[in-house]
Amino acid sequence: MFKNFIKISWRKIKSDKTFSFINILGLSIGLTITLLLFMFVMKEKSFDTMYANKDRIYRVIFHTTDQRNNEIWATVPAALKPEAQMEIPDIEKSSRLWDHDFGKTASIEANNEQFSEPKLYYTDPEFFQIFQLNFVYGSSNKQLERPNTVVLSKSTAKKFFGETNPIGQTLSIDNKRKMEVTGVYEDFPSNSSLDGNVIASFRSIGFYKEPSWSNASFETYFLLNKNADVGSVTQKMQDLVDNNVPKEDQWYSLALQPLEKMHLYSSEIKSAYSSKIGSIEEVRNFSLLALLILLIACINYMNLATARSQKSMKDVGINKTLGASNRVLILRFFTETGFVTLIAILLAFIFTVLAIPVFEGVVGTSLSLNFLWSFQFIVAILGIWVITTLIAGSFPALHLSRFSPIEVMQSGKTRESFSANLRKGLVIAQFSASVILIISTIVIYNQLEFMRNKNLGYNPDNTIAVSIAAINSDSERETLINQFESLPEVSAASMAQGYPGISVSGRSLFKNINSDDAISLQTNRAQGGITEVLHLKLLAGKDLPKNKQSEDSIVDVLLNKKAVDFLGISPQEVIGKNIIANLGPNAYVVGVVDDFNFSSLRSPIGAYAFNNGFEPLRYMLIRFESNDLPATLEKFKDKFKDVVPTSAFDYTFLDKNVEQMYALEQRTAKVSLIFAGLAIFVACLGLFGLAAFMAEQRTKEIGVRKVLGASVSGITKLLSKDFVKLVLIALVIAFPVAYWIAENWLQEFAYRIEVNWQIFVFAGIIAVFIAFITVSFQAIKAAVSNPINSLRKE
Repeated sequence: MFKNFIKISWRKIKSDKTFSFINILGLSIGLTITLLLFMFVMKEKSFDTMYANKDRIYRVIFHTTDQRNNEIWATVPAALKPEAQMEIPDIEKSSRLWDHDFGKTASIEANNEQFSEPKLYYTDPEFFQIFQLNFVYGSSNKQLERPNTVVLSKSTAKKFFGETNPIGQTLSIDNKRKMEVTGVYEDFPSNSSLDGNVIASFRSIGFYKEPSWSNASFETYFLLNKNADVGSVTQKMQDLVDNNVPKEDQWYSLALQPLEKMHLYSSEIKSAYSSKIGSIEEVRNFSLLALLILLIACINYMNLATARSQKSMKDVGINKTLGASNRVLILRFFTETGFVTLIAILLAFIFTVLAIPVFEGVVGTSLSLNFLWSFQFIVAILGIWVITTLIAGSFPALHLSRFSPIEVMQSGKTRESFSANLRKGLVIAQFSASVILIISTIVIYNQLEFMRNKNLGYNPDNTIAVSIAAINSDSERETLINQFESLPEVSAASMAQGYPGISVSGRSLFKNINSDDAISLQTNRAQGGITEVLHLKLLAGKDLPKNKQSEDSIVDVLLNKKAVDFLGISPQEVIGKNIIANLGPNAYVVGVVDDFNFSSLRSPIGAYAFNNGFEPLRYMLIRFESNDLPATLEKFKDKFKDVVPTSAFDYTFLDKNVEQMYALEQRTAKVSLIFAGLAIFVACLGLFGLAAFMAEQRTKEIGVRKVLGASVSGITKLLSKDFVKLVLIALVIAFPVAYWIAENWLQEFAYRIEVNWQIFVFAGIIAVFIAFITVSFQAIKAAVSNPINSLRKE
């Protein structure tokens, strides 16, 4: 029986190639999008699942009080690890992780060559026992127990030393510290939140000897015992804070985050070391998008099957007259649908393989082809096949099989009211979903444009930050900045601890010495000229002095307006005032700059202070004008190498760093734009099918009207107006839903666009225009046909 059903299905496909092509194409496109998005979602959900003890590994997270704006950090004090390991029996192993020089790129000399390494971390020996990395050279059990030892990832070892065994070789880090290579480990997988290329012994740095409870700059991981109570461990951590930190200094509390939730549930957590932070909201949105497009594709099948139902009616009637039961007919229709869906899935599989490189470029992550052959993916494919078959085949199977032979044999007359209303409802659902996608895409695009064009309060264009962490003497730094300033392309230069867009030092600004009222203050050590380099607007006072004597104990401070507003005085009045901000007893305000967005537009502007205190100067900021960027960069590199020949030339464009802050939104916008377009195309295929059905149903009417003198435009209008009405109904349904979705998404941003009526008008015009063009094709085709042919059929 099944064999006959498949033969019948194949004959039907061959007998009506146009509709079969459209049907299979619509399904295959919808399934391709579903498979691609499913691969992305599964990749995101697979993060950190490769570690054997993943269910017992936790990262300690840091909750600040109102004094620090109720933020959540991924870093905690260095003193927690040794105290917790000793005092909390539920902890089997613990390890700290410190990003080199608080997140700055390291300059490494290896094998007489210079390299820039952004992923250098310092950790405790227990790190390798918690995460159980596989070692190519050396043993994971005895690594980093000695100070000044380091292990390398396999790819990094090859980059530094070629194919030779690097154990025993020496690295020079920032021209300050010599490190012995003691092991090589397999590269971290692409779906691991941990991604270090060089891992050095924590015992090599001063934080190991003098761990503090005040400097929260260290990611800390616990491997808990199998029967450990997470709530109990959390309480015991807080007890350690109470025992070691005075109440007046307790501006934070500690909690535990499961390793398995690190990737998708850390978008609101600050100071995380991983560059691969996902979003559970994005996963949910992409899952919903996949479901919507799959439903649209299934609706297409139902509409197109209905459009050809006239040809199936007599077939059903004959089969019923010959004794076929409803069960057999239902099985037949589901078999036909399953056969078509199987063809569409095979095509979708091919399209998916071809589209993966393009999709990877859009989402900015790698998707392994091996995943297509995994058991999980095969089960998912079978599930999609079954679900698609049940959804897409439900209408023809359940609707066409229920009619009696008399109903279907009497000139094809059937009880069409239900099916007609169902088809119209499906078209409304399709275009409602399409309009929601259109509006969502427009809102995302407009928000990105708003962020791209918003006046940030400083100008990141034509400005680079050159790493000078490897320069150890003031004279070399002064020589280098003088060399840069001598270039005609350079208009301004300054040295700083950091720049807008990256983390600097976190402190608290108090209203006065006797007050507990404070706000979080970001402090950035800088030299004079910083306002000129960043194009900051000076509201009062002056810039920081260009030079400062080493014995000078006064710290000059340049506050932003937000900080001054908190102090409750005007910019002019604050000049010369001594401020309480953990910058020393002699911190005096010399100037006030207007507010600027030093972090993402998701957050409101906070208090910020440039100062010439005592943190290390890690960057040289250079503003330049050039019509030949590669040549200008080459000049910068030459000047750098003249002064620091033993260090790698590492630089960052400030405007590129700003763009990187919105990488998630850019990815969402690209995916939404591409797949919204494809969803609309698929929806139009369904509309095309319904238009074909309606034209087929009204063949005689069209013939009579033409004989009586009706024009082509009149008939086209007659056939099109009903569909335009359906689209207008879809707009009424889609607009409030789209508005709700857009408003919820925009709430994540402190600075955002308003969802105005023009967006809805534009989306509505696009939807109506697309629908009219799609329907008009069939309407015009029916209108220009010879009426004799249409009347002869009757």
